[in-house]
Amino acid sequence: MISLSTTLSGWLSQGASAILVTVAEARGSTPREEGAGMLVGREACAGTVGGGRLEWTAIAAARRMLEDGSAAETLDLPLGPATGQCCGGHVVLRLERADAGTVAALEELERRVLAARPTLLLFGAGHVGRAMATAFAPLPLRLLWIDSRAQEFPETIPAGVERILTDSPLDPLANAPSGSGYLVLTHSHALDFEIAEVALRRGDAAYVGMIGSATKRAKFERWFLARGREVDALAGLTCPIGAALTGDKRPEVIAALAAAELLVAFASALTPSPPPPTPTRSAHS
Repeated sequence: MISLSTTLSGWLSQGASAILVTVAEARGSTPREEGAGMLVGREACAGTVGGGRLEWTAIAAARRMLEDGSAAETLDLPLGPATGQCCGGHVVLRLERADAGTVAALEELERRVLAARPTLLLFGAGHVGRAMATAFAPLPLRLLWIDSRAQEFPETIPAGVERILTDSPLDPLANAPSGSGYLVLTHSHALDFEIAEVALRRGDAAYVGMIGSATKRAKFERWFLARGREVDALAGLTCPIGAALTGDKRPEVIAALAAAELLVAFASALTPSPPPPTPTRSAHS
């Protein structure tokens, strides 16, 4: 996904004008949260503030600004009366003519958002691992994809995914920040067990998932307890992963269900950021 700052920088470099639309306030039931934004050009848009009549209203107002040269405008919209949407909430949109200051403000916001993303360590680059990486790449996560086999990684790594080629997979696990998630699906059951054990023993994981079956889980539990580990730690293990739909073992299906499990586990860490600061206006604005 191309960031708004990158999109805006490209538009401005081509001499195109744009309006940044930001959800400044969101009260009650609304389609997007405070801080959500979109760019509106004369012929194109990027990002979204919620779709439907709300977004059509914002686009129309932004394009009027592009025509009449206005620098800023505020839209105060009770969704039911103003737009006919059934959300029933109240949205205040801030519309501002974009310039180099806007690019800098968006870049700073995006840096803060990236820094706050929860970390997910994906162990294994086999057929399920590749489906997982593809499914997770667009999500608001920092994804570390770990394997010792260079030939198993695809030639093109999905954008935003960090490949780690290592014979010591426990090293990135030891260095992971508190609250990380761990998905374990290597080519070796023994290695799966070792990684899952260390992740569970950390005691600070948002999610520990291991691919397998009920039988594999039972074997792991016996192995884990035989090593003198605490039985309570096993409550933190999800195995099999993607268990909401049983019987379908297609990698893409497993990946989709695992993504849903992870987003629930990471829910508190994925709280959207506040609105970006008002961009510094250049002298000619």
